[in-house]
Formats: sequence, C-alpha cells, structure tokens
Amino acid sequence: MPHPLRAATAIVGAADAVSPTGTLGRSVEDLEVEMIRDALGDAGLGIADVDSVISTNGMMASLDLAERLGIAGRFTDTTMTGGSSFEVHVEHAAMAIANGLCDVAVIVYAATPRGGKNPFASGGPPVAKDSPMFQWDLPYGFGLPAASYSLAASRHMHQYGTTSEQLAQIAVSFREWASKNPNAYHQVPITIDDVLDSPMVAEPLHKLDCCLVTDGAGALVMTSAERARDLARPPVLVLGAGTAHTHGMSISQMGDLTTTAAAISGPNAMAMAGIGTADVDVVELYDSFTITALMTLEDLGFCAKGEGGAFVADGRLGPGGALPTNTNGGGLAYTHPGMYGMFILVEAVRQLRGEGGDRQVEGAEIALANGCGGVISCTSTIVLGTDATA
Repeated sequence: MPHPLRAATAIVGAADAVSPTGTLGRSVEDLEVEMIRDALGDAGLGIADVDSVISTNGMMASLDLAERLGIAGRFTDTTMTGGSSFEVHVEHAAMAIANGLCDVAVIVYAATPRGGKNPFASGGPPVAKDSPMFQWDLPYGFGLPAASYSLAASRHMHQYGTTSEQLAQIAVSFREWASKNPNAYHQVPITIDDVLDSPMVAEPLHKLDCCLVTDGAGALVMTSAERARDLARPPVLVLGAGTAHTHGMSISQMGDLTTTAAAISGPNAMAMAGIGTADVDVVELYDSFTITALMTLEDLGFCAKGEGGAFVADGRLGPGGALPTNTNGGGLAYTHPGMYGMFILVEAVRQLRGEGGDRQVEGAEIALANGCGGVISCTSTIVLGTDATA
C-alpha cells in the first residue's frame, strides 16, 4: 500500500530573494515578512489563512514571527539541523497537515551574512565548549567548514582515486547553470583549470570548490493536496520524505568520512514516493563544497560509492547533461546565506512548475531535493512531483 503521507500535501507557494550583488539591503526581519507575503501571494492565499509558522532564526523564532504577523498558530516548529532544516520542515509540515494539526504552513528563512548581521548565518548557534568539536577538532585546526570537509575530500581521493579535476567539474557544471540565471552571484562560465588555479583554501579544496557567502531569503507555503487543487498555482506534491543523521557538529565523530546520511534518507524518501533514481528528472542538492555534492550523488544511489568522480566528469550534471543538477547554480554560484536548503526547494518547485526560464529542464515531473546540515551531519531528502500517480 502507498505510504499515507505520499501525495497527501503539496507546496503551493514559493519565493526567494537573491541578488547578483550578494547583498539585499534589508534586515532579516523585513526579509522574513517579505518572503512570507510573496510566497502567500504566489499561492493565492493571505495571512488569515495561515495557522502554522516554521522558522529557524532564533530560539523562539516561529513564535515571535507569528506574533509580528498576527498569526495564532496551531502548529509550530523551530527544528534546527543546519542546511537541511528546511527539508526537515517540509517533512514535519507534511505530517502535521496530513494529520489535521494545521491547514496552511509557511516555512521561512532569511540571513544577511554579507550585508548585515545574523547570529545564525553560519548554519547554527554557537557550539558548546564541552562538545567533541572543542575537545577533538578545534585544537588540531579542524571545526571550521572548509577544514572539516577537506578531510572528507582527502579520504575520498585516497580511498577511491577521486581527483581534483573531477571535483572541479562539479563547479564548472553548476556555473553553467548559473550563467543562465540572472540572479546568480557568479554568472561567468569557468573551466576546470580556473578551479584548480583558484587559491587553495583547505587542501585539496580550492576557493572555487567552496560555497558563497551572500545574503538570501526564501519561503514556502504548504497545504493539503485537496485544498491545493483550488489555489492559484499548480500544486507540487510531496511524494516522499526521509531524514537521517550520523553525528553532531564534530567531523571527528563521523563514522565514515566518505558516506553521508543521504545513504539512509534518500532511499527512504524514494521508497515512500514509490520511485527510483531513474525516475528523477531534476536534482537539487546541497553543495557547500564540491565534495558534498559528489558524495551525496553516490549516497542517493545515482552511482555506486566511489564512482562519483567518473559519474560527474563528462558534464552529466550541467545543461544538456543526463542528470540536471542544481539548476539555479547551487550554493557554489547562485547563493549561500549560511543554510542553502531553502533554495534547493524553491528551485525544485520552479522546475516542476515550468518556471525555470532559460534553465528549465524540459518535461520535469519529479524532482529530488536533498539538504545537508551541520558538518555533513544531517541530511533530509524530499521527493516532489506534479502527479500523484507518478
């Protein structure tokens, strides 16, 4: 029997704010309200329809934001898993709506690390000083993102023969998509040599292997699949969801540096959706670093573990490739305000509604969105589709 959550809910509104300058010139608070207004307008709904606000921007974020908007909520969530928070929020909202705990949920994110100040821009609150990160990572030069991810890249190279050129191809492919996106921070195409010639940040990761630091904001609106049929935009159904985590914030506690929790969340989400990797038309995934994208593709099952380098080497992920991935340019070229997971979902919705413009994937009916949070710690996978019978 189909899973009871399969196609029970839908994303009916989506909006984001991103600038090619990297800055937005508004406060986090203003951006949150703007994004909620825009996403509700996209759905053809208003504030009076909302009975659930979901946000990560502070300990009481959803309550404070609902108060500012005049919303009396019936369901609230401030789950923080870093960059995968918004995929987790979609999963939680789907459960709440399907079980009658709320009718219309808005999920919102805003951060201004480039143009302002936001304590959560880096992907989470400060780490406790008695945590493994303080005891085992920071004293030896690890803990900051690039240094930690460099361990995963080095291990993958040692174990499977992955090369810097193969990682660079990921950046090249995502930049090809960004060149078709007028809101992307980086729109000029690059070559593998450009990546390899960029400064080394944390060996073997070069600057162009690393995500951006930009302002950004976005919001989603969710409701039941039944109600979605009568709203302004074509509904994007939540067909499957899965979340898994392997460790906390400390890379030293990761059991296998080459395997992310997407190896669990991905198959679970696809099983709920009743699909396999061959059914996916477009992939939107977290690319904090090129190695993150490569390992995620392996763990989701698009290729075998250790074969990611060869899998991406022919430009398979870029325009015209067999597996269109990060069609907005990703965190490497579009935007990365600290937690990129919101933009993964917004782009997936746009692709399934045929709103991609020059970067539209023709005939896209199923999208897989995968967030990755912490230090390769927690992944959440969402399968979205245009047809409940798919």
